Parts: sequence; C-alpha cells; structure tokens
Amino acid sequence: MVNWSPKLQTAVSDLEVEYSEEPGTLYYIKYRVAGGSRSDFLTIATTRPETLFGDVAIAVNPQDERYSKYVGQMAIVPMTYGRHVPIISDKYVDKDFGTGVLKISPGHDHNDYLLARKLGLPILNVMNKDGTLNEVAGLYRGLDRFEARKKLWSDLEETDLAVKKEPHTLRVPRSQRGGEVIEPLVSKQWFVTMEPLAEKALRAVERGELTIIPERFEKIYNHWLSNIKDWCISRQLWWGHRIPVWYISGKDCEEEYIVARSSEEALRKARDKYGRDVEIYQDSDVLDTWFSSALWPFSTLGWPDVSAEDFKRFYPTTMLETGHDILFFWVARMVMMGIEFTGAVPFSFVYLHGLIRDSQGRKMSKTLGNVIDPIDTIKEFGTDALRFTLALGTAGQDLNLSTERLTANKAFTNKLWNAGKFVLQNLPDRDDASSWQTIQTCKFDTEESLLSLPLPECWVVSKLHMLIDAVTESYNKFFFGDVGREIYDFFWGDFADWYIEASKARLYHSGDGSVTLVAQAVLLYVFENILKLLHPFMPFVSEELWQALPNRKEALIISPWPQTSLPRNTNLVKRFENLQALTRAIRNARAEYSVEPAKRISASIIASEEVIQYISEEKEVLALLSKLDLDNIHFTDSPPGDAKQSVHLVASEGLEAYLPLADMVDISAEVQRLTKRLAKMETEFEGLKARLKSPKFIEKAPEDIVRGVQEKAAETEEKINLTKNRLDFLKSTALVSQ
Repeated sequence: MVNWSPKLQTAVSDLEVEYSEEPGTLYYIKYRVAGGSRSDFLTIATTRPETLFGDVAIAVNPQDERYSKYVGQMAIVPMTYGRHVPIISDKYVDKDFGTGVLKISPGHDHNDYLLARKLGLPILNVMNKDGTLNEVAGLYRGLDRFEARKKLWSDLEETDLAVKKEPHTLRVPRSQRGGEVIEPLVSKQWFVTMEPLAEKALRAVERGELTIIPERFEKIYNHWLSNIKDWCISRQLWWGHRIPVWYISGKDCEEEYIVARSSEEALRKARDKYGRDVEIYQDSDVLDTWFSSALWPFSTLGWPDVSAEDFKRFYPTTMLETGHDILFFWVARMVMMGIEFTGAVPFSFVYLHGLIRDSQGRKMSKTLGNVIDPIDTIKEFGTDALRFTLALGTAGQDLNLSTERLTANKAFTNKLWNAGKFVLQNLPDRDDASSWQTIQTCKFDTEESLLSLPLPECWVVSKLHMLIDAVTESYNKFFFGDVGREIYDFFWGDFADWYIEASKARLYHSGDGSVTLVAQAVLLYVFENILKLLHPFMPFVSEELWQALPNRKEALIISPWPQTSLPRNTNLVKRFENLQALTRAIRNARAEYSVEPAKRISASIIASEEVIQYISEEKEVLALLSKLDLDNIHFTDSPPGDAKQSVHLVASEGLEAYLPLADMVDISAEVQRLTKRLAKMETEFEGLKARLKSPKFIEKAPEDIVRGVQEKAAETEEKINLTKNRLDFLKSTALVSQ
C-alpha cells in the first residue's frame, strides 16, 4: 500500500503527503443482506463511495447487538450486479462511529489494508494509475474518481440504496509536490525496512554522539523514529538515480533479479547464472531523491573507497546546518544511512534554522505574490545586510523578513563603513614610522597595560574584552543570534556612539601627541577586533575594511580569532558609566529646554572628592559629549549659589549637576510659549472630558474608540501637569533673578 499521486503518476512517501482540514460529505448507503427481506440491510457511512467496488467484506463490532444476527451472512455490494461479500465481526470496528458498520476496501485504505492482511481477506483494486476507475467498477469504468462519485450517488438515489448525505469535515491527504488528492493504492514498489536503522539513529542521540540544536527538536526526532514505517523508495518520475536492479527477460520479476553497480556488472552476473544468451533489462523506476540525498555525507567523499583522502579527512564532519522542516526528510535519513554504511554518525551537531517568511509571517508562495528574491534584495540592501538579518534569527524559529529589518541592517553596514573611514582618516600617515612604532608597541593584554590607559580607553578596551569572551562562548554554543546582537550593541552603542565621539577630544583638542597616539592605538585595536568578530556574519564589508587598514599581513578570513580571557577592570567600567549617565542627563535637559545644538552652556558638577577626581580628569570629554563650555565647568562637593535658578540633575547616586537656566533659555520668552501651549492643551482636555461625560458617546461608540479617547485624555492631563510644573519653576526663577 503506497501513497499514489495520480497527477504525477508516482508513489510518494508519507512525509511528502500533507493533510488539510477540508469540507466534504459523508454518504450513507444501504447494503442489503443476501437472502433477507427488504428490511434486512446494513447502512454504511463513507466519504469515498466510489471505492465500494473494491469492498471485500463488511465488518461490525462483535459486541454490537444491533448487527450480531447478520454476522456470518453475506451482504450485496450495491451497483455490482449482486456481488456478495461476507459480514464479519472484529473489535477494530468502533460501534459508536457513524453507523457502527465498516466497509473493508483494502485496495484503497491503509487501515483496511492492514485489517485485510490480518484477516486473510483478498485485495481488490478498482482504480487506474491516472485516478480513473478500472474494469472492476463495471459501468463506471474510465470515469475519473470524483466524477464516478457523483454519478454513483445519483444512481444509488434512483435505486433507493442511498439513505442520506451530510456535510463532514475531512482530513484530506494532498501531494506536497502537485497539490492533488493522494490515492492510497496497492502497488509493487521497493521499500526499505526502517526499524533496525531507526534504532541505531535513536541510540546516537541517546549516547550523545549526535546533538540537535535547538534541543526541543530531539523530542520530535525521537518521536518520529520511534514510530517510523517502512520507506517506499521507488519513484515513477524520470528524475533521480535509477534503481540499480536488472530483471531477466522471460523470468518472474519478483523471483529473478540482479542488483549491480552498472549494466556491465549486471550482465556479467546474469551470464554467470543463466548463460551467455541471457537478456536483461533495468527497472524503470528511480530512487526517491531523499534516499539519494541520505547518502550525500559520504557518497561525495569517495565512498565506498574508505581509504580515499577526502573520506578520511572529512568524514564524519562536525556540523550540519539546515532548516527544521527537513529534519525527517533529510537529517534523520542521513544519520541512519551514515551509521548503516560507514558505522559512524555523519556529523556531531545538527543546527536547525527557521524558515524565512514574509513580514506578516506567511510562507512565501507565488500564489500570494510574497516571494522575496535574494538577488534583488542583495542589489537593494547588500549581501552583508541580508546575511546579518538572517543570522540574527533564533535557532529553530521562523524569521519574518521585512524591509524594515533589512533597512536597519543596511544602516548598520553603513555605520561600520563610516566608522572604518573615521579610524583610517585619524591614524598617522603610513610613512610616519615613529608614530606607527609607538602604536604597534601598545599592548592591552595585561592588567598593568590596561590600568595605564585613560578612563574612556580603559572602558572601551575592557568592554571589548568582555565582548570577545561573550561572543566566543555564544559561538561555541551555536547561539548565532546572540552573537550578532552582542556585536551590534557593542559596536553601535559603545564604540560608535561613545568611544569614537570621546576620542575626538584626544584627536582634535588635546594638543598632547602621546595621548593622541594612545587613542589611535585603541581605535585601531578595538576596530580590528570588531571586524574579526563580525566577519562570519558580514564577510565582504569586514574584509574590505580589514584590507584597508595599515600593515595587514594576511586576509581577515585566515587571521587568528581574538584571544579570550583578556584583562578588564569592572571598577573603571562603572566609573565611565557614571560619566555616561551625567552626559545623558545633561543631553536630556538640553533637549527638554530646546537648547540650540551648537550652544555651549555652563555646569556645576556636584560629587564626592573621589568622583570629582576621575570626572574632572575627563573634563574635555564631558564638555565635548555634553556641549558644555569648557571654561565654565565647575566641580564641587556642594550646590552652587545660583542653585535655585538652575536645572537640577541627578545623574546617579552621589553625582549631580546644576545647569544655570539663563544659559539655556530666554526665561520670559519660554514662559510666554508654555503659557500658550498650556491654554491649548487645557482646551483640548476639556473637549475630551466632555466627550467622555456624554452618555450617547459612551453607549454608541465602539469600545476601542472610547478607550482611545480615555487614553488621550489621560496623556493630555499628564502633559498639562508637567507644563504647569515647568511654568511654576520658570516663574519662580524669574522672581529670584529679579
């Protein structure tokens, strides 16, 4: 019994059959009892009445008292000119399903086939390979199976053998290749006995010889192999490897056949057994392409010659990376075949990635018109951006690919490129041998060398060393999505947004050559390590930037991986984080008061002596990042005299700042602006309250509309309170200054 595809005219495996819930019909048909009265009949419910021509028995449950009197008698199969079949009892029949009577058509149902073999019943096929009925169907011969169904039901109604029909949801088997309804059919095919192979593949996972990532797929793998059925490997399609079986002309194909590697070998074997005049012909079927694919890990390496250099070097390999949707089609079968033919599991790890879906999570298809062409995507966004987007997915989970993701990662690629340009433009000239000698002697692999660095440099190098360890560990665990996110966050959030900006204080404003050289050495060190970590994701842009850096002796792809367990100082990292918090607080205050971007303002920094010491040492960096007036930054341990006329900021515990309001805004103009804004918001708020107090609005408006007005009213009220507080502060400041 195989799954037959009438459209493609071939057998297909169980895995190539997809089941879908579809509306259908349940037909109730009378089967008269031979020799009985007109009231002696059994009603059978079936979704496929056209298969009744293949009925070989009628079965009831032995405990069903309704039909016990008919057991042992014969029933007349409708529309077959009086063909009789036995009425039997078997506990397989569910007396509570349908009418409790089962027609057994072993030629067209998997369960009926197994039951017929158990009971020794004959097997009757009523269907041709193209889905039309054959001569067994009598007058219905040549009709398509679905046309025959309609005509048969009409004829049953005319002969008073149709009881009724009713809607019924069907679980319809459809071909994964062609989409047509699959027909269970008895056909001579080549099968592989799978249970012994599956046992070895199960043991491989159990013993830890094979690890499947993510781990949850091990349960799915184990369940499938534990319930595996024999595999039909012959196909009637003309693609794939031809089955290496030859038959002897004039002999029974089932009894006399030869298996060989070639037609010459087959003929030689046949002559040895049957004489020189023997004629042979090859089986016309081909192997299931998944069977051929299952041999791939070793057949491509010179097998069966196990002494071949490629086989000895590359088999077994370390990892297979593939989609989770072919865990059974391909992965499990490679494992089974590898163990069977070589004695070894073909790979140690299986990494299963998700499927690429459209932005709405739908599977890509020509019908939906949502297929994303990778070539077009590469032209628009770049290969590296596409690779990075796909690699950020989580193992085993499908990825919704959207232009927003691609656009963001194209921006990341551009940011990397621009960072590379910044580094290159701010390194010494290539012929400045003295400067390059100093830079090349700068090492950051000892605690002493790290502590000798200024605070921003020590911070970024420490963070880099932490990143190298985290990324290396994630790579080793195959957490590729985590790797990508960790590198992204460090490069953009730490290196580009903070250190590159902080380094400008060394490169453009320090006036100290030695400080500049240290900053250049750190820029180069951090950037080249970012390129190394990022190279597996973005090989093209990273290699291009690497080759552009001075003194490159080898390509990035063959350069050594960054060293792990390098020194880092968490105390100094926290210190720089304090500086970052102070900078953010000042930036937020500037934005809140709409201070012009180019305007430099004064500030008083209040902290303990220890904090003031390390913050004041980076006064130039603070001024550059916060747009402060370098000559008017004051460090003290108590609030300034003009504290009441200043904006008070708490950056972190023990670190505060006061920004004179007069430096940031024209107080009277700001009061006027906020007063007008407050009046407008209050008018809007009164309108929203009036709508919410209206019974008609509450009763008639949709719930989501009412909720939206409520949320807007709450948001407006919050803005009003904030604006009032701001006005009170500005007015009090104005009074104090007067």
